[in-house]
Amino acid sequence: MKRTPFELAAIATAAVPGLKPTAAAASPDDATDFDAALLETADGRRWRIRCPRGTEASARLETEMTVLRAFDPSVRAELPFQMPAVAGTVRMDGLTTCVYTNLTGTVRGLDELTAGTARLAREVGATLAAIHGLPQSLVDGADLPSYTANGFRQRRLNELDQAATTGKIPPVLLRRWEQAMEDVTLWRFNPTVVHGDLHEDNLLVDEERVTAVTGWTDLRIGDPADDFAWLVASNEPKFIESVLAAYHSSRKEPVDPQLARRAALAAEFALAQYLVKALALGDDGAVADARHMLAELAADIEASEAAEAEAAAAGPILEDEDPDGAPAEAVPVDAVSVSSPAGGTPALTGAAAEDDDADGQTETDTTALPVVSVSNRLPEA
Repeated sequence: MKRTPFELAAIATAAVPGLKPTAAAASPDDATDFDAALLETADGRRWRIRCPRGTEASARLETEMTVLRAFDPSVRAELPFQMPAVAGTVRMDGLTTCVYTNLTGTVRGLDELTAGTARLAREVGATLAAIHGLPQSLVDGADLPSYTANGFRQRRLNELDQAATTGKIPPVLLRRWEQAMEDVTLWRFNPTVVHGDLHEDNLLVDEERVTAVTGWTDLRIGDPADDFAWLVASNEPKFIESVLAAYHSSRKEPVDPQLARRAALAAEFALAQYLVKALALGDDGAVADARHMLAELAADIEASEAAEAEAAAAGPILEDEDPDGAPAEAVPVDAVSVSSPAGGTPALTGAAAEDDDADGQTETDTTALPVVSVSNRLPEA
C-alpha cells in the first residue's frame, strides 16, 4: 500500500526522536520498491525518508547504511559532491525505514537535465568519474558484490537465460542481446566501483553544479558502463558526448572504447530485468508496461535491420571522383560500416572490425548497440 507524504512524516518522527515536520512533499524514487518524501521542520531544515515496500527493498536500505558508514570523513572530503547521512531508522513489520539529513540541491527531470549547459554536462561527467575512482577497498570492506569483467559478462548471460524462460521477450531482442553478451571484445574493461542505481532522481543539482549523490543501495565493483545506462537512454547525443568527454578527462586513464556500447546494451536490457522483477512480484500492471516497451524496442530494431538490409541489397556505393578525375574504387556497403551509439565512440563493424585475440584467433566486433526505443526514464530493475 502506497504511503502518503504525511504518513511518512509520522513514521519519520518515530525514527528521529524530537523531529517535528511542518511540511511534507513526495520525493522521486523507485515506486516499485520505495515510498519517499521530503520533510521540512520549523527551523528550515529538510529531511528525506525512504520507506521500503518489501523485504528486498529493506535489505537494500540496510546495505546503504553499511555503505554510508564506510565513507569516512577523509573519503567524503575528496569527493566533488555531498553524501547523505542517516539521521535515524525505525523497524516496522520487519522492514527498515531510513531518515536522512537532506542535502543541498534539487532533483531535475531527465529532459531538464539533458537540456542543461555544457558546464552541467561536465559536472555530471566529473561526478561519474569520482564515483568510479573510489577505492575498491570501500566495497571489499563492506562485503558487497565484486565482479571481474568476465564474471560480470557471465552474470548478464545468466540474467538473459532467466529472462528468456519467461517466454515474453521478443526473439529479435534475445538474439541481439545474446550476440552482444557473447562478443568478448565488448567486455574488455577494468572493473571499478559502481554506484549501481544511478539516474536523475539520485542526482541533486544547484544551478549548474551536481551538489549531491544519493541512493547508494547497489554499490558494487563491476562495469562502469552500468552507471551510464540511464544517460544513454535519454537519446540526447550532444549532452551524452559532453558527459563522456568530461568523464574520460577526469578519469585520466585509457579510454574504454566500448563503454558507450555496453551502456546502450544495459539500457535495453533494463527492460528485460524490469519484466522479470514485475513477474516475480506479481505486478500485472508493470508486466504489461514492460511487455509494451519491449515490443516497441523490438519493432524499432526490426525496422532498423530491414533498412540496413535494403541498403546492402542496393549494391556498392560509388564515391565521388578523386582530385585527378579518376573514379574512386567502389566500396561494398557491408565491407566497412561505422556506427555509433548515442553519444558513443564510433565502432567499426564488418570486415574492418576484426581483431586478433590473445590466442591468435580472429574475433569480429558486433554491431554497435544504439538505443533505438527506450523510454527516457528507465524502469528500475
